[in-house]
Amino acid sequence: MDIRRTVIFIGLAISTYFLILAWNDDYGQKTQVNTPIAAVSDTQDAPLTAAVASSPATTADSGDQPMVDTPEVAPDAIDVAKPGTELIQVNTDVLQVTIDPRGGEVVQVLLPAYPASIEQKDVPFVMMENNSRRTYVAQSGLLGKDGVDASGPALYRAEKTQYQLADGSDSLQVVLTTTTDKAVVEKVFTFRRGDYLMDVNFRIRNTSAENWQGVFYAQLKRDNSADPSAGNSMGMQSYLGAALTTKENRYEKVGFDDLQDGPYKSVQQGGWAAMLQHYFLAAWIPAQDQPHTYNGRVVKGNNVFGFYSGATTVAPGSVGEVGASLYVGPKIQDRLADIAEHLDLTIDYGWLWWVAQPLFWLLDFIHGFVGNWGVAIIFLTILIKLAFFKLSATSYRSMANMRKVAPKMQEIKEKYGDNREKLGQEMMKLYKEEKINPLGGCLPILVQMPVFIALYWVLMESVELRQAPFFLWIEDMSVMDPYFILPLIMGASMFIQMKLNPTPPDPMQARVMQFMPIIFTIFFLWFPAGLVLYWVVNNILSIAQQYVITKQIENS
Repeated sequence: MDIRRTVIFIGLAISTYFLILAWNDDYGQKTQVNTPIAAVSDTQDAPLTAAVASSPATTADSGDQPMVDTPEVAPDAIDVAKPGTELIQVNTDVLQVTIDPRGGEVVQVLLPAYPASIEQKDVPFVMMENNSRRTYVAQSGLLGKDGVDASGPALYRAEKTQYQLADGSDSLQVVLTTTTDKAVVEKVFTFRRGDYLMDVNFRIRNTSAENWQGVFYAQLKRDNSADPSAGNSMGMQSYLGAALTTKENRYEKVGFDDLQDGPYKSVQQGGWAAMLQHYFLAAWIPAQDQPHTYNGRVVKGNNVFGFYSGATTVAPGSVGEVGASLYVGPKIQDRLADIAEHLDLTIDYGWLWWVAQPLFWLLDFIHGFVGNWGVAIIFLTILIKLAFFKLSATSYRSMANMRKVAPKMQEIKEKYGDNREKLGQEMMKLYKEEKINPLGGCLPILVQMPVFIALYWVLMESVELRQAPFFLWIEDMSVMDPYFILPLIMGASMFIQMKLNPTPPDPMQARVMQFMPIIFTIFFLWFPAGLVLYWVVNNILSIAQQYVITKQIENS
């Protein structure tokens, strides 16, 4: 009878496993593949169609351009004509950028070093685009009395429409030019080899007999589409929205929901304005020695976030320059820290960042030796386990002692089960005689929880683990195990751990504990493989340590 029941249970388990695989193939959350689509300009929702005015009656919703605080701004709304020039393509070793001559906007950015998916290694990830699928662009211009964009986006011209960073060259400049009755304005894009940071500078040559005056602004515009780099984790999701650094908060989020509630405005010295998603970000970084007005709002359903600087004045016959840097790429900690103060905090480890940062440093250090992120996770887990070895041993000794005196505890329960006061007194007496701390098994675990949570976010937020293979069937540590093998191993390890723990005296609690491995297994099915690997290794090490300690105490 027992054999028949076991066979039925195994058959049900196997059937359930294949049902889950089939369900995941049909209905499971898939990794979004955002293959490149040709960038377009839309007359009805073209960037920079703003009415920019000094009148209090003008609202931010009148267009993309910010309402700059200057009395010389043009008062009327301007409709933008559809551009009649060809888009400009710029290729470096790490960036494929498309620039629209209308306004000189960055309307598409591809990242060749980061494939769109594990199945399409030759298709670059699409960071920015402006098409029927998604609107995500970087805008910049000159407003104010003489700004070339004060009456709508300026139409620039360039020497050619295709630019390529030449072999042996460390940088590439793309110069766009437009002319007004008072100045010749050049919008200069500077790209560097191996860098996701580009400089966007305006060179204004005043050809008139009067002072030229304008206000520089830069901003990011994004719709409310889903994060294409979010993967298929069913755990906690990375932040998708705007952010900046302020005097009060080194890293301040301004969510898209916040912008729906009303415009954002703040004056800060230096700083940066960014839009974040999982693994990647775009950020405008202005001059750090000047104050800038940071602003965010919703324009025609799109979220707009950026800044504008103070007025720039160019004397007659003189040349002036103003601009900022634009980073569009992966969240690489060292590079972001070099670009601007606190920009590396966009790799959001939450309130446990002070624990997560050294954990990431150690993980990265180990990877430098072993060359495999999965192996690095295993070694990091071992080091963490060693750091808490004595603390864990205290916990396991307490649980082993509880397990050893379980028969005596059951006798007391049977004898005084109807008298709760006497039962509690006898239990405390037993704990004192056997030198058992009933909380000894819990406190060490609670002390370790901050480290576990911090490591979770390290593995969740690190772009280095995106599409990083481990071995055999695991080709990407950042997404779930396609065959759920690691979660099943994790569930089995939890079941073994449960058997090593003392049985709770309360029958209901004991039943709940029996279901915990099943609940956690289901919970971890869609977690990224890197996170599940950590829990598997940690559980296996814990089982080994707990088994040895339990046997020592039971045989003593």
